[in-house]
Amino acid sequence: MGFQDELRSRNFSLYAQWLGVLSIVLGFALGIANIFHFNLLILWSIILLCCAFILVFVEIPLLLRICPTSAKFDAIVRTITTNYMRAAMYAVMGVFQILSAAYDPSSLIAAGIIMLLTASCYAVAGLKNQDFVASKALGGQGVAQMIV
Repeated sequence: MGFQDELRSRNFSLYAQWLGVLSIVLGFALGIANIFHFNLLILWSIILLCCAFILVFVEIPLLLRICPTSAKFDAIVRTITTNYMRAAMYAVMGVFQILSAAYDPSSLIAAGIIMLLTASCYAVAGLKNQDFVASKALGGQGVAQMIV
């Protein structure tokens, strides 16, 4: 299944996974861009960078097999396998980044909005009883099932 076939599949977990990759890219880019503020916004930037690091291993299952990580970290990532768990994780991360606007409105809000969109796609996939399907471009189903 190619990228275009994945878009036509109407499986919201695939849409969410691609939005998750966008969240990773925005997380690293905006986290680094905003870390140079010399105020409390630096805290949200560091947290966004940590979230992006965790999302790399959650959304790209191949990296969990390749990169040396601790057994505790692997166990935590393995618990985030269902659509509802992923939706909850993204919702918490997204709301936390949007709360940064209460202190100082910045581009961190964009990462929060994309994370909330990802959470909503995972929630819709859960409500429609769609199984989590990993994109073949990001590690495929065979790798995802070896990890789980």
